[in-house]
Amino acid sequence: MYSIKIINIINFYNYDPGGNIVACQQLSEESMSLVNTKIKPFKATAYHNGKFVPVTDATLEGKWSVLVFYPADFTFVCPTELGDLADNYAEFKRMGVQYPLVGDPTAALARNFGVLIEAEGLAMRGTFVIDPQGLIKIAEVHDNGIGRDARELLRKVKAAQYVASHPGEVCPAKWTPGAGTLSPSLDLVGKI
Repeated sequence: MYSIKIINIINFYNYDPGGNIVACQQLSEESMSLVNTKIKPFKATAYHNGKFVPVTDATLEGKWSVLVFYPADFTFVCPTELGDLADNYAEFKRMGVQYPLVGDPTAALARNFGVLIEAEGLAMRGTFVIDPQGLIKIAEVHDNGIGRDARELLRKVKAAQYVASHPGEVCPAKWTPGAGTLSPSLDLVGKI
């Protein structure tokens, strides 16, 4: 019996407008995916309900949570994303999803989630949905020039919540609440 260990080595390059490489970050891990892994322990401060409060990995447990990383204040895309999230805050809250505004001055959180661009000290546009057990269910990272859509994030959170509460079912592409789901089986092979 042979045991095979696969190690991924990936180079992430940042380019200036002229196409020249300005930074390179090399990652070497056995698994690049954070999906279905437990969030790493952290301590941070959040602004929530009008006051500064401590937030840790333990305070996220027991509820659905969304972490949205963005590179910097006062960029062109970030204010549009933050406004979009604010416009949809009531819907996130109605679904029992929390996303307090968390400070990350040491970049420890961005580093834990693999979205830190070390050479620039900035985070990539990372979005992570964490279930009540502290497991990452959705991990999505965008180029910093590409904005995210809060309504699509809401749809994905609803799908993650549905799958969590309906074992044996999965949500197909473009699924919305009330639409049909699938129960994976050999009977479906070649019929979808």
